[in-house]
This record gives sequence, C-alpha cells and structure tokens, in this order.
Amino acid sequence: MTDRDTTLVASIDIGTTSSRAILFNRKGEEIAKHQIEYSTTANTTADGETKIFSAEGITITATENLEIEDDKDSKGPTLRFPNPGWVEVKPAHVLANGIQCLAACIISLDNINEAREAKGEKPYSIKSIGVANMRETTIVWDKTTGRSLNYGIVWNDTRTAEIVNKKKATVPAEKLEELRHKNGVPMSTYFSASKLRWLIDNDEEVKATYEKGELMFGTIDTWLIYHMTKQNAFVSDVTNAARTMFMNISTFEYDDELLAFWDIDRKKVALPKIVSSSEHYGDFKTPELGPLGYPGALSEAAREKLSSIEGIPLCGCLGDQSASLVGQLALKQGAAKCTYGTGCFLLYNTGKKTLISKAGALTTVGFWFPALAEKENHPHYALEGSIAVAGSVVQWLRDNLKLINQAQDIGPLANQVENSGGVVFVPAFSGLFAPYWDSEARGTILGLTQYTTASHIARAALEGVCYQARAILKAMASDAGAEGDFLEQSVGTYEKAPLSLLAVDGGMSKSDEVMQIQADILGPCVTVRRSPNAEATALGAAIAAGLAEKEASNRLWDDLDDVVASIGGESQGDFVSQSDQTIRRSHWTLWERAVERAKGWIAD
Repeated sequence: MTDRDTTLVASIDIGTTSSRAILFNRKGEEIAKHQIEYSTTANTTADGETKIFSAEGITITATENLEIEDDKDSKGPTLRFPNPGWVEVKPAHVLANGIQCLAACIISLDNINEAREAKGEKPYSIKSIGVANMRETTIVWDKTTGRSLNYGIVWNDTRTAEIVNKKKATVPAEKLEELRHKNGVPMSTYFSASKLRWLIDNDEEVKATYEKGELMFGTIDTWLIYHMTKQNAFVSDVTNAARTMFMNISTFEYDDELLAFWDIDRKKVALPKIVSSSEHYGDFKTPELGPLGYPGALSEAAREKLSSIEGIPLCGCLGDQSASLVGQLALKQGAAKCTYGTGCFLLYNTGKKTLISKAGALTTVGFWFPALAEKENHPHYALEGSIAVAGSVVQWLRDNLKLINQAQDIGPLANQVENSGGVVFVPAFSGLFAPYWDSEARGTILGLTQYTTASHIARAALEGVCYQARAILKAMASDAGAEGDFLEQSVGTYEKAPLSLLAVDGGMSKSDEVMQIQADILGPCVTVRRSPNAEATALGAAIAAGLAEKEASNRLWDDLDDVVASIGGESQGDFVSQSDQTIRRSHWTLWERAVERAKGWIAD
C-alpha cells in the first residue's frame, strides 16, 4: 500500500514560454517548485529598462525558484522567431529545461525532508512522474541517434499557411467535412500534420531520413518521454495525438485515409504508439543531453539528485489544456473550464459523447484514466474553443497605448466606470478563432465619442475577451443539445441549463474585476469559479500519474471522487451575475454587430 501522507508526484510542465517542475502531495499542495522563464518574453519599457513578462503580461522577477533564461548565453534561447509568423523551439533545450527544473525540485525536497526529520516527521518520497505539454508542436528526430533534425515547429507557427490554403482550395468542402468527423478538427496551420509535411518538403536532412525510413515524429510529450525513460518509450497520449490530424477520434488509431491526405507514408516515418493519459510508459532515467545537441551540461549536484529517482515510473501525460481541465477538477460530463493566458482556452467535458461541433468548436479528448472503475475508466471527450487574444490585449493597452503601467492595473482602471459607455472593442489582432473562424478579421473599436475615456476603452477591451468566451460557451451548449441561447433563459429555468459552473484559471482570472465582468456577461445561468490552485495544468498531469496504478490501494487517489474530495479545497472566489437582463441582452446585440464589422477586414 502507498503511504499517501508522504507520497509526492512530480509534474513536468512544458509551456510555450516557460518550463516548470512541481512536486504535489495528495491535497494538491505544492511541496517544491522550480521554473525557467524564456527570455523571448522580454520587452524594453519607456525608461529603457528590459523586463521579462509572463504570458499574461505580469512582470517576472528572478527568485531562488525561478530562473530567467539568458539568450546571450552560449547555449542560446529555447524559443526563437526567425521569420514573420515562424515560432521555433530547440528540442534539446526543452528536454534540458524540464530535467533541470526537476533536479532543482529534488534539491529543495532534500532540504524540506531534512527539516521534517529533525522534527520527527517522516520524509516525503516521489513515487511517480507526470508530464503536461504545449500541444501540436512538432519534432522530428533520427531513429539511430535520437537527435532532432530541425527546430521544433511550435503550435502557433503559421509557415504552413500555403499548404493549408491549397488543401482548402483544391479539396471539396464535403471531403474536408468528412475528414473533420474523423479527426475532430478543422483544416488549420494549428495542428501537427501540416508541420510534418512542411519539414519533409523543406528540410533536406529530414527528407533524406524520411526516404531511408529512419525518421521519428512526435509532439513534445513523445520527445520528453522517449528521452526520459530507460525503455525509450515511443508513445503519445490520446490528448496529444488528437491534435495531430492523424488520429481517428473514435478508434484512437492512426487512420490510413488521414495519413494519405497529407501524403505521409507510415513505412517511412515512425509514429508513436497512442496510449492513455494514465498508465506506465517507462521508468525514469537521466538523459544524456550532449549527444542530443544541448551545449550545456547538468551540474554534478543535479545529476546526483536525479539519480535518486532513477527507475520511478513515468505514468501520466496530458496536453496542456486537457491537463488544465483535470487540474481544475472539471471531471464530470457538463463541466467546463476556461484558462486565460496570452490567449484563452475553453474546454467543455462531454463525457463519452464525441460531439462534432456544428457551431465552430473543436472535438478533442479530455482525458482517459483506464485504471479506474468501470464508471470512470472510459475516455472523456471535450469540445474546445480558443480565443487568440486575451491577456495579450492587456499587454497591448500597456505597451502600445500606455493606458496602464502594469498589467494588474487594468481591472481597477476598467472598474472606474460602470459600463463601457457604448464602446465595443473586438480584439481580433490575429483574426477571430472559435466560433467565428475568420482569419481576415482585425481588431476594431466602435462607438467612440468625446465622452469616451481610457477607463471606457479598458473596460471594452476586457469585455471583448469575455464576450468571446460567452460566444464559445453558447456554441458548445448548442452542440450539446441546448435549444436557443441557454444563457438568456428566463430566471427560474436556468437550473436545468447544460452548464452551470465555469472553472477559471490563468493570469486574467486573478482579477476580481475581470471575473465579475465575465460573470455579468454570462448572466445568471453560470457561476464563474476561480481555481483554488494557480498551477492547474501541472496539477492535472500529477493527477494523471497518481491514478495510474491498477490497484486502488497503490494509487495516490482511489478515484475521481477522491481526487475532488482531497484537492477541491475552497474556491478563491465565486462570481455571479449582477447585470440587468435587458441591458445585458442589448450589449450582446452590440457585440454581435461589432463582430460583423470586424470580419473580413483585410479581404480583397
């Protein structure tokens, strides 16, 4: 049996602009944490000082547990932007960052255990490891050397637009829709398929390795697990595989028709085995970073500490948004979560149902924990919607318009007025994502008068993010069978609505003012609840690892109910609508009119 009071799960969380490792206990508390923030999030302020910002625009300061990567270092930056629209990551650096964060956590844990033992308390011990990662990012490597053959192409890279647009122009719409029913996602540069096609077509070494049949393909999860396990486990969990466009969303297998659509020959490229989110993938080992192209080296202290966890099972894996869904404890059908970062991601748990959206959402896999009892061991699907601009609109107001000095000033500024004074701000700086899907839309501010102040514009900007969240939830509820706009049902009937609680996390969720605006825009049907844990993504991967054992007595948690009971804790804030129904409806109408004016702005 597992001594649950002293058992810890290590979570390695690889994000777009940072990496971290966190050790969690059964209550979901952070026992140790270390983070590396990439220097590509730097910005020079008006006074000439260079500062590092989080994805949500919060100033970051180096501490004992937070490093800021120095891109002037000989090792070079992890993330780079070599051409307009290109976003690349160094695979060996990603692996090294995760390993270094894990080593730092173990060093911290040794100090914690020394203090515990001095007080007569039992020391903590790490029993398993989970991984959370940015999805869709594509890496290819040589089967013989294990070394990557190119920079990884990050999820938001748009270099494959020509490939994708050609497919859209030459393939009948009916065929594209048929394929979407298989893989759950629309034709887009977002997903991995076009990235792999681009690498084969444009990199001679990748092409030669492909023709020899020695090319290996994977997303970040596959790359990490392959190099962090003694068995070189070559796997991808379903939540990541669902984002490649190669996996059949119903069978969890690679589909020959989907591969053929992208002209990918599975005899020439090795595809990782698709596995569940919670099972034994392999046993931890410290990777040799030098042969993989990392110019630095682990310190002797780090290597020594990592050797102490050699052989521990790596047994949990979730793509970042699915990990957040789990970490937010949105584990039952009908639950939903929203993460406010640079962009905004909403996931709606549909349980066993593989709903193919008719309203602009994506179909994806939420999680799959097969070791649990029959009522919980099935794959949980989700509808997903994303907003391109959320926290980044706050950065824009700060850096471009100079309306605020710090990102956290946005809420108080917006709260100086009761409403936006008729101003509507559609923050479509990079087009509109779900449910509108218009890449030619652009940021639009309407309704300006001489009465308009900075506070009105700030409030309209925040409302623009919150209105998009409302649009996505409305679309998802429609896909789930709701009739009409469930968010505008009469008071007294909304208790039967398809969604009653929206769990929130991420930078903007820390603002009471922003979350109250979100609740007011959603109306009385939905309570907005701030997550009790700020690191919901890393926690989700830890939960996956803690549920992997087949015997319940050997798990950190018995089942999903036990997870909720152990971790749930007190919300950091519930927000309910205080808006007048008539005013709320009229403002929604204004928003829809503004969206129509923002659409197609750069069209010929």
